[in-house]
Amino acid sequence: MRKKTGDGTVAAARLAGGAPLRTTIDVADPGDWLALDAGVRELNRYRSQYLPEWGHSTLLPVDSTQLDESRLALALCHRDGWIRQEAVHRSAGYPGLLPLIVIRCADWVGPVRERARLLLREVLDVDSAFGLAPLILRAGDRDRGAFGVEVLEEAMHQASHGQLADLFAAPDRIVRRFAYRWAVGSRLLRPAELARAAAQDGDTVVQDLCATAALSTLSDEEAYEHVLAPLLTARNPRTRSAGVTALRRAGRSEQAVPFLGDRSALVRACARYVIRQHGGDPAAWYRQRCTAPDDAELPPGAVIGLAECGDRADAGLLRPLLAHPAAGVRAGAAEGLRALDSADAERLRPLLDDPAAGVVRETAVALLPSAEDLPADWLLERTGSERPRHVRLAAFRLLDAREGVAALRAAVGLLEDPDVKLRTWAEQAVRRWHPPADVRRCGAEVGELLDRSRHLFSDHVLRQRKREAGVGS
Repeated sequence: MRKKTGDGTVAAARLAGGAPLRTTIDVADPGDWLALDAGVRELNRYRSQYLPEWGHSTLLPVDSTQLDESRLALALCHRDGWIRQEAVHRSAGYPGLLPLIVIRCADWVGPVRERARLLLREVLDVDSAFGLAPLILRAGDRDRGAFGVEVLEEAMHQASHGQLADLFAAPDRIVRRFAYRWAVGSRLLRPAELARAAAQDGDTVVQDLCATAALSTLSDEEAYEHVLAPLLTARNPRTRSAGVTALRRAGRSEQAVPFLGDRSALVRACARYVIRQHGGDPAAWYRQRCTAPDDAELPPGAVIGLAECGDRADAGLLRPLLAHPAAGVRAGAAEGLRALDSADAERLRPLLDDPAAGVVRETAVALLPSAEDLPADWLLERTGSERPRHVRLAAFRLLDAREGVAALRAAVGLLEDPDVKLRTWAEQAVRRWHPPADVRRCGAEVGELLDRSRHLFSDHVLRQRKREAGVGS
Protein backbone atom coordinates (compact mmCIF):
# COMPACT_ATOMS: atom_id res chain seq x y z
CA MET A 1 0.00 0.00 0.00
CA ARG A 2 1.33 3.42 -0.94
CA LYS A 3 2.06 5.57 2.08
CA LYS A 4 0.72 9.09 2.32
CA THR A 5 3.15 11.97 2.29
CA GLY A 6 1.79 13.00 5.68
CA ASP A 7 2.97 9.70 7.15
CA GLY A 8 6.47 10.46 5.85
CA THR A 9 6.37 13.94 7.33
CA VAL A 10 5.59 12.51 10.75
CA ALA A 11 8.46 10.03 10.35
CA ALA A 12 10.82 12.83 9.30
CA ALA A 13 9.89 14.89 12.34
CA ARG A 14 10.54 11.92 14.62
CA LEU A 15 13.95 11.32 13.02
CA ALA A 16 14.80 14.97 13.47
CA GLY A 17 13.95 14.55 17.12
CA GLY A 18 16.53 11.78 17.43
CA ALA A 19 14.33 8.70 17.06
CA PRO A 20 16.12 5.62 15.66
CA LEU A 21 15.33 4.87 12.04
CA ARG A 22 14.13 1.32 12.66
CA THR A 23 11.57 2.41 15.23
CA THR A 24 10.33 5.23 13.02
CA ILE A 25 9.50 3.40 9.80
CA ASP A 26 9.00 -0.19 8.68
CA VAL A 27 12.33 -0.69 6.94
CA ALA A 28 10.94 -3.71 5.06
CA ASP A 29 8.15 -1.63 3.47
CA PRO A 30 9.19 0.19 0.26
CA GLY A 31 6.25 2.52 0.70
CA ASP A 32 7.68 3.79 4.00
CA TRP A 33 11.00 4.70 2.37
CA LEU A 34 9.32 6.55 -0.49
CA ALA A 35 7.04 8.34 1.94
CA LEU A 36 10.02 9.33 4.11
CA ASP A 37 11.81 10.76 1.08
CA ALA A 38 8.80 12.90 0.23
CA GLY A 39 8.06 13.70 3.87
CA VAL A 40 11.50 15.13 4.58
CA ARG A 41 11.20 17.54 1.66
CA GLU A 42 7.74 18.51 2.85
CA LEU A 43 9.05 19.18 6.34
CA ASN A 44 11.95 21.19 4.88
CA ARG A 45 9.44 23.74 3.64
CA TYR A 46 8.42 24.46 7.22
CA ARG A 47 11.80 23.98 8.84
CA SER A 48 11.70 27.46 10.35
CA GLN A 49 8.67 26.37 12.34
CA TYR A 50 9.80 22.85 13.25
CA LEU A 51 13.57 22.75 12.95
CA PRO A 52 15.13 26.21 12.64
CA GLU A 53 18.63 24.73 12.93
CA TRP A 54 18.22 22.22 10.06
CA GLY A 55 21.22 22.68 7.80
CA HIS A 56 24.44 21.22 6.44
CA SER A 57 26.50 21.39 9.62
CA THR A 58 23.70 19.96 11.74
CA LEU A 59 22.87 17.00 9.54
CA LEU A 60 26.42 16.31 8.31
CA PRO A 61 28.83 17.41 11.07
CA VAL A 62 32.55 17.49 10.27
CA ASP A 63 33.20 15.10 13.13
CA SER A 64 31.91 11.77 11.82
CA THR A 65 31.51 10.44 15.36
CA GLN A 66 28.60 12.86 15.74
CA LEU A 67 26.89 11.45 12.67
CA ASP A 68 24.16 8.87 13.20
CA GLU A 69 21.82 6.94 10.89
CA SER A 70 18.82 9.16 11.54
CA ARG A 71 20.65 12.40 10.65
CA LEU A 72 22.14 10.81 7.55
CA ALA A 73 18.73 9.56 6.44
CA LEU A 74 17.38 13.11 6.72
CA ALA A 75 20.35 14.45 4.76
CA LEU A 76 19.81 11.88 2.00
CA CYS A 77 16.29 13.22 1.50
CA HIS A 78 17.08 16.94 1.96
CA ARG A 79 15.83 19.52 -0.54
CA ASP A 80 19.34 20.86 -1.00
CA GLY A 81 21.17 18.87 -3.69
CA TRP A 82 24.60 19.65 -2.17
CA ILE A 83 23.51 18.10 1.12
CA ARG A 84 22.11 15.03 -0.62
CA GLN A 85 25.31 14.64 -2.64
CA GLU A 86 27.59 14.67 0.39
CA ALA A 87 25.17 12.44 2.29
CA VAL A 88 25.48 9.83 -0.44
CA HIS A 89 29.28 10.06 -0.20
CA ARG A 90 29.16 9.49 3.57
CA SER A 91 26.63 6.61 3.42
CA ALA A 92 29.10 3.88 2.44
CA GLY A 93 29.38 2.61 5.99
CA TYR A 94 25.63 2.55 6.61
CA PRO A 95 24.10 -0.53 4.93
CA GLY A 96 20.75 0.21 6.56
CA LEU A 97 20.43 3.28 4.34
CA LEU A 98 20.77 1.40 1.06
CA PRO A 99 17.05 1.90 0.31
CA LEU A 100 17.60 5.67 0.25
CA ILE A 101 20.63 5.19 -2.03
CA VAL A 102 18.31 3.31 -4.39
CA ILE A 103 15.96 6.29 -4.38
CA ARG A 104 18.83 8.73 -4.95
CA CYS A 105 19.83 6.72 -8.06
CA ALA A 106 16.80 8.36 -9.67
CA ASP A 107 17.60 11.80 -8.23
CA TRP A 108 16.83 14.81 -10.44
CA VAL A 109 20.28 16.28 -9.71
CA GLY A 110 22.93 14.67 -11.92
CA PRO A 111 25.90 14.61 -9.49
CA VAL A 112 23.71 13.15 -6.73
CA ARG A 113 22.37 10.54 -9.09
CA GLU A 114 25.80 9.51 -10.43
CA ARG A 115 27.39 9.24 -6.98
CA ALA A 116 24.48 7.15 -5.72
CA ARG A 117 24.78 4.82 -8.71
CA LEU A 118 28.50 4.32 -8.17
CA LEU A 119 27.90 3.50 -4.52
CA LEU A 120 25.08 1.11 -5.30
CA ARG A 121 27.23 -0.86 -7.75
CA GLU A 122 30.04 -1.05 -5.19
CA VAL A 123 28.02 -2.40 -2.29
CA LEU A 124 25.20 -4.37 -3.88
CA ASP A 125 25.39 -8.16 -4.12
CA VAL A 126 22.74 -10.68 -5.18
CA ASP A 127 21.15 -11.07 -1.74
CA SER A 128 20.95 -7.34 -1.01
CA ALA A 129 19.67 -6.63 -4.53
CA PHE A 130 16.89 -9.16 -4.08
CA GLY A 131 16.08 -7.74 -0.65
CA LEU A 132 15.74 -4.29 -2.20
CA ALA A 133 13.77 -5.53 -5.23
CA PRO A 134 10.36 -4.20 -4.06
CA LEU A 135 11.80 -0.69 -3.67
CA ILE A 136 13.96 -0.87 -6.82
CA LEU A 137 10.93 -1.75 -8.94
CA ARG A 138 8.76 0.99 -7.47
CA ALA A 139 11.53 3.57 -7.87
CA GLY A 140 12.01 2.23 -11.39
CA ASP A 141 8.66 3.73 -12.37
CA ARG A 142 10.09 7.21 -11.78
CA ASP A 143 11.94 9.34 -14.30
CA ARG A 144 15.59 8.21 -14.42
CA GLY A 145 14.62 5.12 -12.43
CA ALA A 146 15.76 2.52 -14.96
CA PHE A 147 19.26 2.21 -13.47
CA GLY A 148 18.13 0.35 -10.37
CA VAL A 149 16.15 -2.09 -12.50
CA GLU A 150 19.21 -2.72 -14.66
CA VAL A 151 21.29 -3.47 -11.56
CA LEU A 152 18.60 -5.86 -10.35
CA GLU A 153 18.61 -7.67 -13.68
CA GLU A 154 22.40 -7.98 -13.50
CA ALA A 155 22.06 -9.55 -10.07
CA MET A 156 19.47 -11.98 -11.41
CA HIS A 157 21.94 -13.13 -14.07
CA GLN A 158 24.44 -13.89 -11.30
CA ALA A 159 21.98 -15.56 -8.95
CA SER A 160 21.82 -19.25 -8.16
CA HIS A 161 18.72 -21.29 -8.90
CA GLY A 162 17.84 -21.24 -5.20
CA GLN A 163 18.13 -17.45 -4.99
CA LEU A 164 15.91 -17.05 -8.04
CA ALA A 165 13.39 -19.45 -6.52
CA ASP A 166 13.15 -17.14 -3.50
CA LEU A 167 12.46 -14.23 -5.85
CA PHE A 168 9.72 -16.19 -7.65
CA ALA A 169 8.14 -16.85 -4.25
CA ALA A 170 8.44 -13.26 -2.98
CA PRO A 171 5.38 -12.03 -1.08
CA ASP A 172 5.43 -8.82 -3.15
CA ARG A 173 3.48 -9.50 -6.35
CA ILE A 174 5.27 -6.70 -8.21
CA VAL A 175 8.53 -8.54 -7.60
CA ARG A 176 7.07 -11.87 -8.72
CA ARG A 177 5.68 -10.34 -11.90
CA PHE A 178 9.04 -8.80 -12.73
CA ALA A 179 10.91 -12.01 -11.94
CA TYR A 180 8.68 -14.17 -14.09
CA ARG A 181 8.72 -11.68 -16.99
CA TRP A 182 12.50 -11.73 -16.84
CA ALA A 183 12.56 -15.53 -16.64
CA VAL A 184 10.23 -15.85 -19.62
CA GLY A 185 12.26 -13.37 -21.64
CA SER A 186 15.49 -15.16 -20.70
CA ARG A 187 13.98 -18.61 -21.41
CA LEU A 188 15.22 -19.62 -18.00
CA LEU A 189 12.31 -21.86 -16.97
CA ARG A 190 11.11 -25.00 -18.69
CA PRO A 191 7.46 -25.21 -19.83
CA ALA A 192 6.62 -27.57 -16.97
CA GLU A 193 8.06 -25.14 -14.41
CA LEU A 194 6.07 -22.29 -15.92
CA ALA A 195 2.92 -24.40 -15.82
CA ARG A 196 3.44 -25.14 -12.13
CA ALA A 197 3.99 -21.44 -11.46
CA ALA A 198 0.76 -20.59 -13.29
CA ALA A 199 -1.09 -23.17 -11.22
CA GLN A 200 0.34 -22.16 -7.85
CA ASP A 201 0.72 -18.38 -7.93
CA GLY A 202 -2.21 -16.34 -6.64
CA ASP A 203 -1.66 -13.33 -8.91
CA THR A 204 -3.66 -13.28 -12.15
CA VAL A 205 -0.88 -11.47 -14.04
CA VAL A 206 1.63 -14.19 -13.14
CA GLN A 207 -0.94 -16.86 -13.96
CA ASP A 208 -1.59 -15.50 -17.45
CA LEU A 209 2.08 -14.78 -18.14
CA CYS A 210 3.32 -18.22 -17.13
CA ALA A 211 0.47 -20.20 -18.66
CA THR A 212 0.86 -18.41 -21.98
CA ALA A 213 4.62 -18.88 -21.97
CA ALA A 214 4.33 -22.55 -21.02
CA LEU A 215 1.92 -23.29 -23.85
CA SER A 216 3.68 -21.21 -26.49
CA THR A 217 6.81 -23.36 -26.42
CA LEU A 218 5.20 -26.80 -26.62
CA SER A 219 5.94 -29.04 -29.56
CA ASP A 220 5.71 -32.71 -28.60
CA GLU A 221 3.38 -35.11 -26.81
CA GLU A 222 5.61 -35.61 -23.77
CA ALA A 223 5.85 -31.87 -23.21
CA TYR A 224 2.06 -31.57 -23.32
CA GLU A 225 1.78 -34.27 -20.66
CA HIS A 226 3.98 -32.35 -18.23
CA VAL A 227 2.41 -28.97 -18.93
CA LEU A 228 -1.29 -29.71 -19.25
CA ALA A 229 -1.57 -31.69 -16.01
CA PRO A 230 -0.74 -28.77 -13.65
CA LEU A 231 -2.79 -26.33 -15.75
CA LEU A 232 -5.90 -28.50 -15.81
CA THR A 233 -5.74 -29.22 -12.08
CA ALA A 234 -5.01 -25.63 -11.00
CA ARG A 235 -7.29 -24.09 -8.39
CA ASN A 236 -7.51 -20.74 -10.16
CA PRO A 237 -9.96 -20.70 -13.10
CA ARG A 238 -7.81 -18.55 -15.39
CA THR A 239 -5.09 -21.18 -15.44
CA ARG A 240 -7.58 -24.05 -15.85
CA SER A 241 -9.20 -22.24 -18.76
CA ALA A 242 -5.80 -21.87 -20.46
CA GLY A 243 -5.22 -25.59 -20.06
CA VAL A 244 -8.67 -26.47 -21.38
CA THR A 245 -8.23 -24.25 -24.43
CA ALA A 246 -4.84 -25.87 -25.10
CA LEU A 247 -6.48 -29.30 -25.31
CA ARG A 248 -7.64 -28.49 -28.84
CA ARG A 249 -4.13 -27.65 -30.00
CA ALA A 250 -2.83 -30.80 -28.33
CA GLY A 251 -5.37 -32.93 -30.20
CA ARG A 252 -7.09 -33.92 -26.95
CA SER A 253 -10.43 -32.17 -27.33
CA GLU A 254 -12.31 -35.10 -25.79
CA GLN A 255 -10.57 -34.36 -22.46
CA ALA A 256 -12.45 -31.05 -22.30
CA VAL A 257 -15.78 -32.80 -21.72
CA PRO A 258 -15.54 -33.02 -17.89
CA PHE A 259 -14.81 -29.30 -17.76
CA LEU A 260 -18.25 -28.53 -19.20
CA GLY A 261 -19.43 -28.84 -15.59
CA ASP A 262 -16.60 -26.83 -14.04
CA ARG A 263 -17.45 -24.47 -11.19
CA SER A 264 -16.03 -21.53 -13.19
CA ALA A 265 -18.05 -19.90 -15.98
CA LEU A 266 -14.81 -19.04 -17.78
CA VAL A 267 -13.63 -22.66 -17.79
CA ARG A 268 -17.06 -23.89 -18.92
CA ALA A 269 -17.05 -21.42 -21.81
CA CYS A 270 -13.59 -22.59 -22.92
CA ALA A 271 -14.67 -26.22 -22.69
CA ARG A 272 -17.73 -25.52 -24.85
CA TYR A 273 -15.52 -23.84 -27.43
CA VAL A 274 -13.15 -26.83 -27.59
CA ILE A 275 -16.03 -29.33 -27.81
CA ARG A 276 -17.76 -27.38 -30.58
CA GLN A 277 -14.54 -27.13 -32.55
CA HIS A 278 -14.29 -30.89 -32.27
CA GLY A 279 -17.83 -31.29 -33.62
CA GLY A 280 -19.55 -31.97 -30.31
CA ASP A 281 -22.74 -30.49 -28.87
CA PRO A 282 -22.30 -29.12 -25.32
CA ALA A 283 -26.03 -28.44 -24.92
CA ALA A 284 -26.82 -32.11 -25.50
CA TRP A 285 -24.28 -33.08 -22.82
CA TYR A 286 -25.83 -30.65 -20.33
CA ARG A 287 -29.34 -31.90 -21.06
CA GLN A 288 -28.27 -35.49 -20.60
CA ARG A 289 -26.61 -34.70 -17.25
CA CYS A 290 -29.63 -32.76 -15.96
CA THR A 291 -32.21 -35.39 -16.93
CA ALA A 292 -31.98 -37.27 -13.63
CA PRO A 293 -33.00 -34.89 -10.79
CA ASP A 294 -31.81 -37.35 -8.14
CA ASP A 295 -28.30 -37.81 -9.57
CA ALA A 296 -26.02 -37.38 -6.56
CA GLU A 297 -22.98 -36.90 -8.84
CA LEU A 298 -24.50 -34.01 -10.78
CA PRO A 299 -22.00 -31.09 -10.68
CA PRO A 300 -23.55 -27.66 -10.02
CA GLY A 301 -21.61 -26.30 -12.98
CA ALA A 302 -23.54 -28.57 -15.31
CA VAL A 303 -26.80 -27.07 -14.08
CA ILE A 304 -25.90 -23.44 -14.74
CA GLY A 305 -24.04 -24.55 -17.87
CA LEU A 306 -27.34 -25.73 -19.34
CA ALA A 307 -28.77 -22.25 -18.84
CA GLU A 308 -25.67 -20.67 -20.39
CA CYS A 309 -26.05 -22.47 -23.71
CA GLY A 310 -29.65 -23.74 -23.65
CA ASP A 311 -33.03 -22.08 -24.26
CA ARG A 312 -36.23 -21.48 -22.31
CA ALA A 313 -37.46 -24.97 -23.08
CA ASP A 314 -34.64 -26.27 -20.87
CA ALA A 315 -36.29 -24.69 -17.83
CA GLY A 316 -38.31 -27.91 -17.59
CA LEU A 317 -35.12 -29.79 -16.77
CA LEU A 318 -34.03 -27.23 -14.17
CA ARG A 319 -37.25 -26.98 -12.13
CA PRO A 320 -37.04 -30.51 -10.64
CA LEU A 321 -33.47 -29.73 -9.59
CA LEU A 322 -34.76 -27.12 -7.11
CA ALA A 323 -35.36 -30.09 -4.81
CA HIS A 324 -31.98 -31.74 -5.38
CA PRO A 325 -30.19 -32.89 -2.18
CA ALA A 326 -27.02 -30.92 -3.08
CA ALA A 327 -27.17 -27.22 -2.16
CA GLY A 328 -24.92 -26.27 -5.09
CA VAL A 329 -27.32 -27.89 -7.54
CA ARG A 330 -30.34 -26.16 -6.00
CA ALA A 331 -28.55 -22.80 -6.18
CA GLY A 332 -27.52 -23.49 -9.78
CA ALA A 333 -31.09 -24.35 -10.69
CA ALA A 334 -32.37 -21.07 -9.25
CA GLU A 335 -29.64 -19.14 -11.05
CA GLY A 336 -30.30 -21.02 -14.27
CA LEU A 337 -34.04 -20.34 -14.19
CA ARG A 338 -33.31 -16.65 -13.75
CA ALA A 339 -30.87 -16.72 -16.67
CA LEU A 340 -33.54 -18.38 -18.85
CA ASP A 341 -36.12 -15.79 -17.74
CA SER A 342 -38.20 -18.60 -16.28
CA ALA A 343 -38.12 -17.79 -12.56
CA ASP A 344 -41.56 -18.75 -11.21
CA ALA A 345 -42.20 -16.98 -7.91
CA GLU A 346 -44.45 -19.74 -6.55
CA ARG A 347 -41.89 -22.46 -7.29
CA LEU A 348 -38.93 -20.51 -5.97
CA ARG A 349 -40.52 -19.01 -2.86
CA PRO A 350 -40.05 -22.08 -0.64
CA LEU A 351 -36.27 -21.90 -1.26
CA LEU A 352 -36.11 -18.68 0.76
CA ASP A 353 -36.23 -20.96 3.81
CA ASP A 354 -33.42 -23.18 2.52
CA PRO A 355 -30.73 -23.99 5.11
CA ALA A 356 -27.98 -23.20 2.57
CA ALA A 357 -27.07 -19.52 2.32
CA GLY A 358 -26.02 -19.85 -1.34
CA VAL A 359 -29.41 -21.25 -2.32
CA VAL A 360 -31.27 -18.46 -0.54
CA ARG A 361 -29.01 -15.83 -2.08
CA GLU A 362 -29.57 -17.07 -5.64
CA THR A 363 -33.30 -17.44 -4.98
CA ALA A 364 -33.57 -13.85 -3.74
CA VAL A 365 -31.78 -12.56 -6.84
CA ALA A 366 -34.11 -14.59 -9.07
CA LEU A 367 -37.18 -13.26 -7.23
CA LEU A 368 -36.22 -9.57 -7.24
CA PRO A 369 -38.11 -8.78 -10.48
CA SER A 370 -41.29 -10.27 -8.95
CA ALA A 371 -40.82 -8.95 -5.40
CA GLU A 372 -44.17 -7.13 -5.60
CA ASP A 373 -45.93 -10.45 -6.13
CA LEU A 374 -44.66 -11.94 -2.88
CA PRO A 375 -46.77 -11.54 0.29
CA ALA A 376 -45.33 -8.70 2.36
CA ASP A 377 -46.36 -10.23 5.70
CA TRP A 378 -44.81 -13.56 4.74
CA LEU A 379 -41.51 -11.84 3.93
CA LEU A 380 -41.67 -9.68 7.04
CA GLU A 381 -42.05 -12.79 9.21
CA ARG A 382 -38.69 -13.98 7.80
CA THR A 383 -36.87 -10.90 9.03
CA GLY A 384 -37.40 -11.95 12.65
CA SER A 385 -34.30 -12.48 14.78
CA GLU A 386 -35.09 -16.18 15.22
CA ARG A 387 -34.47 -16.78 11.52
CA PRO A 388 -30.99 -17.51 10.10
CA ARG A 389 -29.06 -14.47 8.97
CA HIS A 390 -29.14 -15.40 5.29
CA VAL A 391 -32.92 -15.76 5.43
CA ARG A 392 -33.35 -12.38 7.17
CA LEU A 393 -31.10 -10.74 4.61
CA ALA A 394 -32.92 -12.23 1.61
CA ALA A 395 -36.34 -11.31 2.97
CA PHE A 396 -35.21 -7.77 3.73
CA ARG A 397 -33.69 -7.43 0.26
CA LEU A 398 -37.00 -8.41 -1.35
CA LEU A 399 -39.03 -6.15 0.93
CA ASP A 400 -36.69 -3.24 0.23
CA ALA A 401 -37.20 -3.82 -3.50
CA ARG A 402 -40.96 -3.40 -2.98
CA GLU A 403 -40.42 0.08 -1.51
CA GLY A 404 -43.46 1.61 0.14
CA VAL A 405 -44.52 1.06 3.75
CA ALA A 406 -43.53 -2.61 3.72
CA ALA A 407 -39.93 -1.64 3.02
CA LEU A 408 -39.90 0.91 5.85
CA ARG A 409 -41.55 -1.57 8.22
CA ALA A 410 -38.87 -4.18 7.51
CA ALA A 411 -35.98 -1.74 7.77
CA VAL A 412 -37.11 -0.26 11.08
CA GLY A 413 -37.66 -3.75 12.45
CA LEU A 414 -34.05 -4.63 11.65
CA LEU A 415 -32.53 -1.58 13.33
CA GLU A 416 -31.91 -3.72 16.41
CA ASP A 417 -30.87 -6.86 14.55
CA PRO A 418 -27.98 -8.74 16.21
CA ASP A 419 -25.99 -8.67 12.95
CA VAL A 420 -23.99 -5.46 12.53
CA LYS A 421 -24.00 -5.47 8.73
CA LEU A 422 -27.71 -6.11 8.53
CA ARG A 423 -28.34 -3.26 10.97
CA THR A 424 -26.20 -0.97 8.83
CA TRP A 425 -28.08 -1.89 5.65
CA ALA A 426 -31.36 -1.32 7.46
CA GLU A 427 -30.22 2.13 8.59
CA GLN A 428 -29.25 3.01 5.04
CA ALA A 429 -32.63 1.84 3.77
CA VAL A 430 -34.48 3.99 6.34
CA ARG A 431 -32.42 7.07 5.45
CA ARG A 432 -33.12 6.78 1.72
CA TRP A 433 -36.81 5.87 2.15
CA HIS A 434 -39.38 8.24 0.69
CA PRO A 435 -43.13 7.70 0.89
CA PRO A 436 -44.93 6.55 -2.27
CA ALA A 437 -48.07 8.22 -3.52
CA ASP A 438 -50.50 5.94 -1.64
CA VAL A 439 -48.76 6.13 1.72
CA ARG A 440 -51.41 8.43 3.25
CA ARG A 441 -53.55 5.38 3.86
CA CYS A 442 -50.94 4.21 6.36
CA GLY A 443 -50.08 7.64 7.72
CA ALA A 444 -50.28 6.77 11.41
CA GLU A 445 -48.05 3.71 11.05
CA VAL A 446 -45.53 5.64 8.96
CA GLY A 447 -45.36 8.33 11.61
CA GLU A 448 -44.72 5.75 14.32
CA LEU A 449 -42.01 4.03 12.22
CA LEU A 450 -40.27 7.33 11.51
CA ASP A 451 -40.37 8.22 15.19
CA ARG A 452 -38.71 4.90 16.05
CA SER A 453 -35.90 5.77 13.67
CA ARG A 454 -35.60 9.46 14.55
CA HIS A 455 -31.99 8.95 15.66
CA LEU A 456 -31.09 8.47 11.99
CA PHE A 457 -32.38 11.90 10.91
CA SER A 458 -31.94 15.51 11.81
CA ASP A 459 -35.07 17.18 13.11
CA HIS A 460 -35.47 19.02 9.82
CA VAL A 461 -35.25 15.86 7.68
CA LEU A 462 -37.60 13.97 9.99
CA ARG A 463 -40.24 16.71 9.70
CA GLN A 464 -39.76 16.73 5.94
CA ARG A 465 -40.29 12.94 5.68
CA LYS A 466 -43.45 13.22 7.79
CA ARG A 467 -44.80 16.04 5.66
CA GLU A 468 -44.18 13.95 2.52
CA ALA A 469 -46.18 11.14 4.14
CA GLY A 470 -48.94 13.48 5.23
CA VAL A 471 -48.20 12.91 8.91
CA GLY A 472 -48.37 15.78 11.39
CA SER A 473 -45.09 16.52 13.20
